[in-house]
Amino acid sequence: MNYSSLADKEKIERTAKAVESRGVSVIVVDSKESVLPRLLNLIPEGAAVMTGASLTLKQIGFEELLKSGNHRWRNLKGEIIAEKDPVRQSQLRKQATLADYFLGSVHAIVETGEILVASATGSQLAPYAFTSSQVIWVAGAQKIVPSVEDGFQRIREYILPHEDQRMKKNFGPGAGSFIGKILFFEREAPYLHRSLTLILIREMAGD
Repeated sequence: MNYSSLADKEKIERTAKAVESRGVSVIVVDSKESVLPRLLNLIPEGAAVMTGASLTLKQIGFEELLKSGNHRWRNLKGEIIAEKDPVRQSQLRKQATLADYFLGSVHAIVETGEILVASATGSQLAPYAFTSSQVIWVAGAQKIVPSVEDGFQRIREYILPHEDQRMKKNFGPGAGSFIGKILFFEREAPYLHRSLTLILIREMAGD
């Protein structure tokens, strides 16, 4: 299966409806450039914002915006990086799982609406699953797969090798990556009163 081929318009629309039926709002946009203005409108002034590691957020310019300080939010990741005491930094990372807004991406979106996210440490999975009241995922339409089995296969055969290469390039041959935990999102319980949003891009974004 080609895990980097874009889904067509009909498949994107069908998948968006299926995801929405599982308690996630879906916004479909045409390009990566159109995502940032949407995020500026979605995240209110003064919100505490945290991000998971995401190539997609880098590509749309959101990480650069956060680092610049030219925004109206509280940048929790910036506070974590600025903290030099390892014990205190670890505490801040755990506290950041309670961020008002937690942003990131996903690794597979099944045509029937399920969503899969893999992680080495699992640091972003708790906010996605429960602890953050507002979750925003940004993903390219190449991440749409026909079945749950294809989703797991995409993670193991496509995402992991890409992430492993990226880690080795950035941190040396001994770094690498691995799958520690996988979140399989079936549906959101309405009584949790959380807001989950998927911004689905009709072009390649991320891996």
